[in-house]
Amino acid sequence: MNAAEHYSYRVSWSADDGEFVGTVLELPSLSWLEPESAAAFAGIRKLASEVVGALAASGDEVAERGAERQDAGE
Repeated sequence: MNAAEHYSYRVSWSADDGEFVGTVLELPSLSWLEPESAAAFAGIRKLASEVVGALAASGDEVAERGAERQDAGE
């Protein structure tokens, strides 16, 4: 299972871009623009999964889901 399946995603309207933007809390540098909200959600999930897979394959640290961090709630 890819860790990105447990991440927190958000889709919101971007007035500046005139499209919906998908973002992921644990990977704030990623975003995905689409004219339809469902497509923005699917796009950001796919991108996050690819990035997490590449990080894991190269031995780099993979961001933990916010609620699963050991310091969550402290």
